[in-house]
Amino acid sequence: MEKISDVTIQPCSSTPYIKPLRITYTQDGVKKIWDAMKVHDSVCVLLYNKSRDCFVFVRQFRPAVYINSVVTEKQADGTETVDSAKYPGTLGLSYECCAGIVDKDCSLVEIAKMEVLEECGYDVPLENIQKITSYKAGAGTTGSTQTFFYAHITDNMKVSQGGGLVAEGELIDVVEIPVKDGKQWILDESINKPTGLMFAVMWFYTQHAV
Repeated sequence: MEKISDVTIQPCSSTPYIKPLRITYTQDGVKKIWDAMKVHDSVCVLLYNKSRDCFVFVRQFRPAVYINSVVTEKQADGTETVDSAKYPGTLGLSYECCAGIVDKDCSLVEIAKMEVLEECGYDVPLENIQKITSYKAGAGTTGSTQTFFYAHITDNMKVSQGGGLVAEGELIDVVEIPVKDGKQWILDESINKPTGLMFAVMWFYTQHAV
């Protein structure tokens, strides 16, 4: 996963996943410009394994995390490159709740169930997956909506190793963090993690006496 090489950075116009935009508007009589991106909404699931009293997270390489952790070098053709010998791929590894974009014609909870099976290998009954709330992700750049679910799982729901869909190029590790260590773990600045994971874990502690 962390074996990264031949890194280059080029301009991006539009893809199936993001659409860069320049927004112009007038606010209180002042003309303004803001650059943003149109992206899919998403779901995320905090998984609590009751059998072993631990959280189940995923770990994967995130190019955006990596590129914001390194120094790039400008090339003659205008592209930028990264010296991956100097900046190892481990800088881009991120720990996250199981998650996925909303790009299927089914309910959000059904998407959450599919993502848990694909990424973590647990076949969780729909009735075990509880919607907690939704919120805006990337307010300054995307403004997309992420819906946060919680699910309690057990070892006997495990039906595969997970790891994501190979056909889609996913390379995902399943990681377990003991609940007793969770509060300290989410505050460890040496571990890359999104604020959504931190929020989910703190929500768990407000609901459970630990």
